[in-house]
Amino acid sequence: MADEKQTAKKEKQEKKTVRREPSHTNSLSVVIFLLLAGLGIWWGIGAESPAPAIILIIIALFVASAVKIARQWEKALVLRLEKFHRLAGPGFFLIVPVIDTVPTWVDQRVIASPFNAEQTLTKDTVPVDVDAVLFWVVWDAQKAALEVENYREAVAWAAQTALRDIIGKTLLSEMLAGRDRIDEELRKVIDQRTEPWGVAVQSVEIRDVIIPDNLQDAMSREAQAERERKARIILGTAETEIAQKFAEAAQAYQDNPVAMHLRAMNMLYEGLKEKGALIVVPSTAVETMGLGTITGLASISQGSPEKVTGKEPAGED
Repeated sequence: MADEKQTAKKEKQEKKTVRREPSHTNSLSVVIFLLLAGLGIWWGIGAESPAPAIILIIIALFVASAVKIARQWEKALVLRLEKFHRLAGPGFFLIVPVIDTVPTWVDQRVIASPFNAEQTLTKDTVPVDVDAVLFWVVWDAQKAALEVENYREAVAWAAQTALRDIIGKTLLSEMLAGRDRIDEELRKVIDQRTEPWGVAVQSVEIRDVIIPDNLQDAMSREAQAERERKARIILGTAETEIAQKFAEAAQAYQDNPVAMHLRAMNMLYEGLKEKGALIVVPSTAVETMGLGTITGLASISQGSPEKVTGKEPAGED
């Protein structure tokens, strides 16, 4: 069942890659044929003889097959007696019927061809599916028509084999992180292979890299562990810097007791600003800085005036 799905997917991809050449039946040839054939039939009826009609129908076929029109973006390959004669187009041109033939019409626009590589092993033996797009153009229509049987199909296969070669030489981490470098390397390899066919590769873009689900989970856990490691390192570095600053502050306060007292009083003040704050101060600090007297006065100042003066509030009669 899996093999059938794989085969169907490949056939679908090949149909997308190799397109059929459009029909080149032009309306001018049809109009010329109808006019000459109609004139021959009318002449034959008037002359009461089929000969004029037959002659004009043959001439109509001859003239209609000699008239060709190439679209603005096309070049027509003209063979004379099955040998290369010239390139014609774009626009109106004539050929010699029977002697000349136009087997190939070359599209000279920029063509976008999707291609992929399925279950291809990377350099570190990881199976991946890679989807990419190739942008290319035919710069020499003669080479594209004469040097290769089907230039569209040849370009598609050259791109796919080059992609497999690049994947086999690249680590998975490099493929995920350095797509621009791989795109440029692919472009150079494919362009080198298609240059003898008159094809120039403008760019290659990797659209998606699909890796197995179990590997995705493992890579996700690895990335999470790496982020946690970096966070712990940053936290440890910050703790080290803080400890160094505390050590420097201790050295400064050691030789300057006045600064130490001022810092302690500032810390006490900051704590007392909060309502309901509870501060535990060592007794030695209280005795040294006279904090007992200061805190006592602060408590008395926050009490009611009645308690400070010792008077009882006036009651109602």
